[in-house]
Amino acid sequence: MRIVALTTLVTVAGLALAGGTQAQPAGEAPGRGAALPASPPPEYGLPLTNEQAKEAAEGAIAEAKKNNWHMAIAVVGTEGELIYFEKMDGTQSSSALLAQAKARTSALFRRASKVFADQFAAGNAAFMSFPDAARPIASEGGLPIVLNGKLAGAIGVSGGTAQQDGVAATAGVGAVKP
Repeated sequence: MRIVALTTLVTVAGLALAGGTQAQPAGEAPGRGAALPASPPPEYGLPLTNEQAKEAAEGAIAEAKKNNWHMAIAVVGTEGELIYFEKMDGTQSSSALLAQAKARTSALFRRASKVFADQFAAGNAAFMSFPDAARPIASEGGLPIVLNGKLAGAIGVSGGTAQQDGVAATAGVGAVKP
């Protein structure tokens, strides 16, 4: 009985976070959590090239250097597979794994990893029941990279505060040429 209840909870949480609330009007909070984006996430497209992945990382690194932040940057393809990784000198060791997890979350769920941080802060932690292989990370710094309206991959940045990670990730996304 307990396994059935847990399975139902995981299924409901998965539908709510991975697409079931997509039709939610903008600004309305689904359940107890913060509102998810009103528009559907982008469809998957062709994955980033190695050159585009390097452009994303270089954009994030330039922003980090400008602000004297020490960061790890991971760029993944549409299936969350690592395409490019760089860890700046002086970056804490844990940031390597966190950057990859943020990028993977953004690619697999087709949205910013901050969405899950907002859900968690609002009291919705149901996604924490996801199996390890599918569990998203609830932290700012992971962003989808969309080219020609299609998801091409994602970038994950870690090493600073949540907001700093988000700023560097945004710079990385902006550096990618279609």
